Amino acid sequence: MASGDSVNNGRQRSRGMKMARKILMDNLLIILIIIAVFIGVGMGMGLRNVWTYEDYKEIFYLEFPGRLLLNMLKMLILPLVISSLVTGMASIGTQATGKLGAAAVTYYMTTTLFAVIIGIVLVLTIHPGSSGDREKLRREGSSTNAKPLDSLLDLVSQCFPENLVSACFERRVTDIEIVQSDPRINETDGTNYTVDLEKYGLKSDSGTNVLGIVVFSIALGIVINHLGEEGLPLKRFFSSLNSATMILINVVIWYTPFGIMFLIAGKFVATDDIGQVLSDLGKYMGTVLGGLVIHGFIVLPLMYFIATRKNPAAFAANMAKALFTAWGTASSSATLPLTMDCLVKKNKVNVNVVRFVAPVGATINMDGTALYEAVACIFIAQINGMDLSVADVIIVSLTATAAAIGAAGVPQAGLVTLVIVLTAVGLPTEDVTFILSIDWFLDRFRTTINVWGDSVGAGILNHYFRNVFKEEDEDETNDSNFQADEKNASEKFDEPMNGITNEAFDAELTKM
Repeated sequence: MASGDSVNNGRQRSRGMKMARKILMDNLLIILIIIAVFIGVGMGMGLRNVWTYEDYKEIFYLEFPGRLLLNMLKMLILPLVISSLVTGMASIGTQATGKLGAAAVTYYMTTTLFAVIIGIVLVLTIHPGSSGDREKLRREGSSTNAKPLDSLLDLVSQCFPENLVSACFERRVTDIEIVQSDPRINETDGTNYTVDLEKYGLKSDSGTNVLGIVVFSIALGIVINHLGEEGLPLKRFFSSLNSATMILINVVIWYTPFGIMFLIAGKFVATDDIGQVLSDLGKYMGTVLGGLVIHGFIVLPLMYFIATRKNPAAFAANMAKALFTAWGTASSSATLPLTMDCLVKKNKVNVNVVRFVAPVGATINMDGTALYEAVACIFIAQINGMDLSVADVIIVSLTATAAAIGAAGVPQAGLVTLVIVLTAVGLPTEDVTFILSIDWFLDRFRTTINVWGDSVGAGILNHYFRNVFKEEDEDETNDSNFQADEKNASEKFDEPMNGITNEAFDAELTKM
């Protein structure tokens, strides 16, 4: 009896060890990323005692492993986005495509508007800025010149790039040049004078035109779907490209902890005076982070629970790898490969939903950025002693929602679109420089919320369209089974009968 108990205990311990090992291996990357974040923060704070923020060469070399990570992830963005969208659109029925697209856009606009409203309510309630703060705040960097109408037209124009190859590395944007007019005569005293004129043109900005590539890929996928059998070679090509890209991603993600560690360390060393920055902008930073916490921990999980009746905590835990990577890289586009990987493998979201929702969401769904822009705009109004009217607040909310769509999924892209929101309500755009010193830190949190919002959207849409894709999967299975049966029947017909080859049978027939 004693020996039997000891055998059972040994088996239980063995099963427990196997289960613990499996859990450890399944979550090893997440554990390594979390450790890397803490090591990066510690390394950065420690090196501040050795280097200053003006040791540019040392900081440049320190960030080198992190830049390698960003380069590898961004290298995979184009093949991933194109192959995912084309394959997804080519695999989804025509009616399902329209419904999925409409539902996705509705979700994006709803959550972004919720985020903006949360930000506006918090910044008006907490009132983090006052006119006296303007004198003690320090400026950093420079602002850009952007106008709402021009930015909107640029956004529409970028949906239809003139050259797909150049769209992979540059975007066409409006360029305003100040020129002198021809001499004019003053009718009063007859003297000559000139005036400054705004000359409009287009220039190329470096950076991938992801929006144009997304629109082209969606259109190409829909056309391939309509082609039927004629489009099968293209569909198989992009499907194979997608599979190959995902394999490359699985290799690259194991470098993520190492790269994130040095990215974070470099940012901490490059910050001039962290204590002074927190003292000057602590209230503003707290307002932004409070809004992001409310939106990310309450609004989005509540929407997921109401829509799916599933546990949002379990869904979030399965997305941990992507969320920590988003925080470390501050780029939703660079995180896209891991986002798709977690959605398909961990949360079992239908691959066709992921192929559409994740790339489009990483391009136009920016909940965290929209919230940040609303708070930052009203904060700048407060430090300038300006009271915004109800109409101005509405303009801020609508402009921040629209501007967030145009924010590229790269680090600190929200600063560019923030200028659009400031211009819309007549605030000085150069005051963006007051918040640049803390933007690199807040950028990590809003990027995490952006990725979390995309993930929740994929989960909700997967639940909403579960029956549609189930039927399509069954149809595809039946079609493949039918084709397999036809192939087997054909092969069976071509087989030699009773050991007699076709040539021998023909010879016997000739003799007769």
